[in-house]
Amino acid sequence: MKCNKAIPILRIFDYDKAIEFYVNWLGFKIDWQHTFEKNAPVYIQVSLNGIELHLSEHHGDSAPGAHVYIDCVGLKEFHKEITAKNYKYNRPGLEKTFHGTWAVTVNDPFFNQITFNEERNEAQNTEIKD
Repeated sequence: MKCNKAIPILRIFDYDKAIEFYVNWLGFKIDWQHTFEKNAPVYIQVSLNGIELHLSEHHGDSAPGAHVYIDCVGLKEFHKEITAKNYKYNRPGLEKTFHGTWAVTVNDPFFNQITFNEERNEAQNTEIKD
């Protein structure tokens, strides 16, 4: 078997809060969205630099409290970009992990967590400098 990609489904409860968090703050773009009829739950695909997430208001599509681990490159720049936006509900740090990565963990308004990770090389194994 060869798998091409995994797309996590994250439970959301409020369309506007989801857009504020994922699109306006983190910088994802909406690829598409679907509702079966007016006043029905929405299902959205958002993406950012190769990451695809599905956000769903449907009650059976996931449970709040998921944690998604994303391997990436350019994490320090991404961290600077999102913290410069002064999003009042999240001020993530840039952490040096015990398993050899830099990590930025964000918590969405629906109790889901996303941890962006970048491998540290020996030159990066020094303290964080701004």
